[in-house]
Amino acid sequence: MSRPANPVRGEAMLHFGDDKILLRPTFAALVAAEEELGPLFALVERAASGQLKLSEMVALFWHCRFEAQDKLDRNGFAEAVAEQGIAENTPVLKILLGQILSGQ
Repeated sequence: MSRPANPVRGEAMLHFGDDKILLRPTFAALVAAEEELGPLFALVERAASGQLKLSEMVALFWHCRFEAQDKLDRNGFAEAVAEQGIAENTPVLKILLGQILSGQ
């Protein structure tokens, strides 16, 4: 059962065909992403300068999955993100990065 993303929480929705994956940047999710990727502000700076790697975007998305059904393992998830392409994923990335910066 999928519910809409709540922008007040900084949530975003990934769409892989008919599958929807809710991304919520909770404290625990962001700590896990930071452990893997390094400081989040450096991640935001890399994104702002066009230096964010696809693998970093995938890692951030992976850690922010909320109540995921886990139909995909991490490799399958990464492939699905890559198939979507940068243009399709940029709005989702902007929402998450905005939440990191605002900290609401």
